[in-house]
Amino acid sequence: MTSSPSAAASASVLDLAPVVPVVVVEDAADAVPLARALVAGGLPAIEVTLRTPAALDAIRAVAAEVPDAVVGAGTVITPGQVADAVAAGARFLVSPGWTEALLDAMRGSGVPFLPGVSTTSEVVALLERGVREMKFFPAEAAGGTAYLKSLAGPLPGARFCPTGGIGPASAPEYLALPNVGCVGGSWMLPKEAVAARDWDRVTALAREAARLRAG
Repeated sequence: MTSSPSAAASASVLDLAPVVPVVVVEDAADAVPLARALVAGGLPAIEVTLRTPAALDAIRAVAAEVPDAVVGAGTVITPGQVADAVAAGARFLVSPGWTEALLDAMRGSGVPFLPGVSTTSEVVALLERGVREMKFFPAEAAGGTAYLKSLAGPLPGARFCPTGGIGPASAPEYLALPNVGCVGGSWMLPKEAVAARDWDRVTALAREAARLRAG
């Protein structure tokens, strides 16, 4: 795990921890204690999805108040969102898919990014453009570990963060693949725990997730 925020900024997002929590923040006031709980459990890379009105404020708060967190923006689908997320303090960007315009914006953002792919052609197109780290989404629906395993031979240069339908039981199978650096998931953030602001439970679940390693 990266030992400092400055080191984390230069490291690959795929190498910060075995799991990147995918966070949907409904109330920006929850962002800081939630992030602190995840960091305390050993998960410093936190993807805040741009699915709610509170998302940018949440990123801004975590970036300002939780120095040990590496906060990023997820569900980035427009160039405008790229600019807004980086202005709010996002230190990496994740998209469910990509277009030329979105890829250009992410390239120009100055922060690491994981464009989403679900087909071999999309992976090849990104490799042609020099992009080697990607999000595989929706992982389970798009073929899961069998699909990723089949890509490792012909496309060894691509590395993935699979996200979508992954839980604590299936995560180790993904992490055991040579072309998977980490997985994304939200199982360490049960809705009832977040609603109750049970941050100790979040930390405990994050700690379990942080122990997942390739077998």
